[in-house]
Amino acid sequence: MMGKISSNTLRILVLLAVFAATVLFFASQIDGYLNARLFNRISGSVAVIALIAVGQAFVVLTRNIDLSIGSVVGCTAYFTGGILIAYPDLPPILVPLLAMAIGALFGAVNGFFVARFQLPSIIVTLATLAIFRSILVQSSDGSSITTEKLPVWLTSFATQNAFTVGDLQMRWIVVISVLVVLTAHVFLTRFRAGRRFFAIGSNPDAAAFAGINAGRTIFLAFVISGALAGLAGFMFLARFGNITVVAGLGLELKSVGAVVVGGVKIFGGSGNVLGVLIGAALIDLIDTSLVRWEVVSEFWREAVLGLLILTAVVLDTVLIRRLLDRRRRKAATLAEERAS
Repeated sequence: MMGKISSNTLRILVLLAVFAATVLFFASQIDGYLNARLFNRISGSVAVIALIAVGQAFVVLTRNIDLSIGSVVGCTAYFTGGILIAYPDLPPILVPLLAMAIGALFGAVNGFFVARFQLPSIIVTLATLAIFRSILVQSSDGSSITTEKLPVWLTSFATQNAFTVGDLQMRWIVVISVLVVLTAHVFLTRFRAGRRFFAIGSNPDAAAFAGINAGRTIFLAFVISGALAGLAGFMFLARFGNITVVAGLGLELKSVGAVVVGGVKIFGGSGNVLGVLIGAALIDLIDTSLVRWEVVSEFWREAVLGLLILTAVVLDTVLIRRLLDRRRRKAATLAEERAS
């Protein structure tokens, strides 16, 4: 039975088991842990992280990484808020599209340098992380976006429920985020254009031989990452209202963590965005729970997250090596049987 389960499905099952074990562990350590308020708080935060993590997954699938994604979220949230203050009568449907366009523009800058000049993405996005943040600091002139200056429809959007189940509130931002994840999953697994991202990361030479334009695909991956970071910036603005120049700081680490923990191979070519969604939920669950767990000080929260990422990379590497060794042994056995 286990042999019939694909590696991606097995990873998702393991992630769900780890998520359940994490909930049970913290429930045994923190009084009044399991309640509807925990779900409502974490689901809203995961809605933002899942979007940037899925965008990050597109980039990682092509053997690249986007470290500027937190700065893109901050810039988009601030600039979108500034536009709404200047033009409060903008149709609400246009605002998230505008935020995605702003984010896509930032992503296109990253994609241009990585795809056109074949520069290491870690260097390019490390530089643009600082550049984009500096642009935000300079353009803001030290001022902040505040809730009272924003339209009422925006500040109330983050708390509007699509439906409720008892005390559990399923907000629209969560529904939208899940729909984006499902759309990305279908695109990557069911469409030829989506499978190109896997092909580039799995074997660039074979992909080029098959006629896949690597530069165009990598550029598109960064544009998608930027666009989803822009949508996350819109949700960030709706959730918090008060946006400063440090908005989105540290989200790049959470996005990478969600991608790696979710089972996307850090060297590209393999992964599942459904696992990324669970990885995002797991990371936010741990991060939120550590705040309430008095045993661990707040100074160790980032260290725990880093350890989680390192553990996921090690386990993924060991798992891949074992699968490859098993396939080699199986192929050698079949060759011997045929020879005899």
